[in-house]
Amino acid sequence: MDFNDLKGMFAEVKTRMDVAIERVRRDMAGVRTGRATVSILDNVQVEAYGSKVPINQVASLSVPEPALIVAQPFDPSVIKELEKAIRSSDLGLNPANDGKVVRIPIPPLTDERRKELSRHVHKQAEEGRNVVRQVRRDANERLKKLLKEHKVSEDDERKGLEHVQKMTDDHVKLIDELQKKKDQDLLGH
Repeated sequence: MDFNDLKGMFAEVKTRMDVAIERVRRDMAGVRTGRATVSILDNVQVEAYGSKVPINQVASLSVPEPALIVAQPFDPSVIKELEKAIRSSDLGLNPANDGKVVRIPIPPLTDERRKELSRHVHKQAEEGRNVVRQVRRDANERLKKLLKEHKVSEDDERKGLEHVQKMTDDHVKLIDELQKKKDQDLLGH
């Protein structure tokens, strides 16, 4: 076995790190920045037809104004559950329905709330970095084990460790950029 035989392991490491990035991206999309965007409702689950389903499966969402989201239920009978799900989410929104659509005004964020959301974003980013580091630890342990079992040379193990570290650095940098961008949206600098 040589460095090229490790390609499968590297592909798996990259996939696991990519999944961590996507999770951070999805989690951060759900953090409200003061501008209306339908993605802030991505994590809202609506009680409908005997189970909880994502909001976009029971309503079409639109942003007719910068500070307003409108949810138009596909089935008018779920409008109350739709409104209730938005109100009980941790987004601090106060929806109202007129019998046909649910209007969700997006209140401006206070400075205190922006800072609180920024801390939350930093926590999400740190969790993502921790997942990436755990994937690195797993890969490094596998490389050390392969060396110990004489399945790779010291040279190939060193190259493998360097390759895994580079993937780790690249993924941590992506998470840092996501965090920085979300902070700019939240704090305006």
